[in-house]
Amino acid sequence: MVKIVGIGGSLRPNSYTQVALLLAVQRVEALGAEVEIIDLRQLQLPFCTGAKEYPEYPDVLRLQDTVSRADGLILATPEYHGSVSGVLKNALDLMSFEQLSDKVTGLISVLGGQSNSNALNDLRLIVRWVHGWVIPEQIAIGQAWGAFSPEGKLLDEKLSQRFDQFAQSLVDNTRKLRGVD
Repeated sequence: MVKIVGIGGSLRPNSYTQVALLLAVQRVEALGAEVEIIDLRQLQLPFCTGAKEYPEYPDVLRLQDTVSRADGLILATPEYHGSVSGVLKNALDLMSFEQLSDKVTGLISVLGGQSNSNALNDLRLIVRWVHGWVIPEQIAIGQAWGAFSPEGKLLDEKLSQRFDQFAQSLVDNTRKLRGVD
């Protein structure tokens, strides 16, 4: 079975990024994948210093071990000042090639303004640098304050279809590239 780990790069309560991540996770699970979400709001992670180990922060090892066991990833980030959030970048920096290489990865960005691809492009560079595989389907949700119903449902049918395509591509490509049923 395909095992996917989702990581959301927002610490804000009621985060649109977390809502988008949950929508993607539901669709990936509906395709038969096993998914675990790492909620960075629940972890005590230090700023990355480049150290090999962080023994005083057991959540670093928990993060690394969880990602190591995954076949693929969903990385979701709010776009802050034209790029990936610092909290997601820091979490990725606390890992190495050992955890991230060969992972098939789907990318989601959430913006308050107009949709663009800045954060997605930055994440694509990061994942490629650690020898990961990024699927071509990606999701950028502009004006996120108007994209969801109060229950967390997508209001735009085309965006909903993009989530379906994203999930299908992530599961199919993870199966192919990782050799998992």
